[in-house]
Amino acid sequence: MPIITLTSDWGLKDHYLAAVKGTIYSLFPDAQIVDISHQIPQFDIAQGAYIIRNSYSFFPKGSIHIIGINTVASIETPHIAVEYNDHFFIGADNGIFSLIFDSEPDKIIEIEIPQDSDYFTFSTKDVFVKAACMLAKGTNIIELGSPLTELNDKLRLKPIIDENSIKGMVIYVDVYENVITNISENQFKRVQKGRDFVIEVRKNLIKKLSKSYTDVREGDILALFGSNGLMQIALNSDKAKSLLGLDYYESIIITFK
Repeated sequence: MPIITLTSDWGLKDHYLAAVKGTIYSLFPDAQIVDISHQIPQFDIAQGAYIIRNSYSFFPKGSIHIIGINTVASIETPHIAVEYNDHFFIGADNGIFSLIFDSEPDKIIEIEIPQDSDYFTFSTKDVFVKAACMLAKGTNIIELGSPLTELNDKLRLKPIIDENSIKGMVIYVDVYENVITNISENQFKRVQKGRDFVIEVRKNLIKKLSKSYTDVREGDILALFGSNGLMQIALNSDKAKSLLGLDYYESIIITFK
């Protein structure tokens, strides 16, 4: 049976997550449900997209990913089901899909399933779950509604690159307060060409890359590329965000000599 994943900004305090899971099991008792995250800051599609794009591909092909972030529907932000890279995604077209995908999806369908409730405040339970269960039972995605030709585009923040420098920024902070940037390893190597470099993080200068967090002394700053291919700024056994005063969209500048 296809796995159904859940990602939302609901947190764990309220009834929302339990209500969604209960509805899935009521419609599809054999469902396999996996929680990706429910700790996304409210309405923050950029953080939600980062987590989903770095996790969905590890699930089996055919998995169905429900996105419960900023789900209010309108003419500008319809509810959609998307087929991409042999996975299915369901959510509001508020720009989050354009941040998850690196190319055009195979199919985009505006969901036209009537909901059972007369209330329109809980789309994930009343619309997305029904669509996900239909897909899990083998319904073709094109039967969920009408095809669309494009997604709402949300500009992905990309580093500024020239032959001697890369100017990137912080795009995510993990639970350890390691700071993840939008500078990829491929971009770095393409510009470096074997040259020495300096990574400027506020007033801190980093002149080499580490392979692990323990390559420097406890409390010292380091830079490395994580398993997702993006540069991280971290402190060995400490919190880079708090102690370095870093936050989202902070500039990270690399100069090559």
